[in-house]
Amino acid sequence: MMEFTLLFSVAMGALTMYGFIYWEAKRGNAADCAGGLWNYAIGASVAGIFGGRLAAMIADGVNPLTHPGDIVIVRAGVATGPAALIALATLAFLARRELVVVLDGIAAAAVAGLAGWHAGCLTRDACLGTPSDLPWAQALDGSTITRHPVEVYAAILLLIAGGAVAWAKAYRRPPPLVPAGVALAVAGAVRLVTEPLRPALAGGPEVWYWIAVAGGLSLIGYSRLHARRASTPA
Repeated sequence: MMEFTLLFSVAMGALTMYGFIYWEAKRGNAADCAGGLWNYAIGASVAGIFGGRLAAMIADGVNPLTHPGDIVIVRAGVATGPAALIALATLAFLARRELVVVLDGIAAAAVAGLAGWHAGCLTRDACLGTPSDLPWAQALDGSTITRHPVEVYAAILLLIAGGAVAWAKAYRRPPPLVPAGVALAVAGAVRLVTEPLRPALAGGPEVWYWIAVAGGLSLIGYSRLHARRASTPA
């Protein structure tokens, strides 16, 4: 039986990201315009999801050329690392003339979009992880074992983080690249924190999350260093 439930997660992520972009636009988002940011965001997201889906299929031994329908059918999900790299590369290309402004402008919305993506688990009964006796733990249909709603945890943490980045941009005016760096580091950190609660079906992609954290911290460090040099008298 074909499952197109991956599309629900895509829709949830897109709607959340869209909402954040236009919500921030009314609060002085430091970017060119909400419509422009949305175009960049949706272009990068589509490219990332498509590329990550192809990578997951190939890793599972499925030929995309002979099984094109599997691109939108949930079997192996989306490969996190390739999806993120392709999305970032696409964004860098599309926004190459105003890259720093766009990265900071889209930072909070991107984290919120990831929250929507994770929350999409609610539409396909894919939220649960390792066993738990916590009061809010849930059981799969036909099972008596209650489990962590790990995808909901990730969605909540990412949504809070997206709101925090948006608040900082509106009221603290951080230096260039700091919002982007914080968003990237937080996205990786949330996945690292929640990864142990996910079912260990195979080797996890933790290395990609560490790379995200390191990349985000590097952007923050570069921004701080650049600001310090700019304020130092020649």
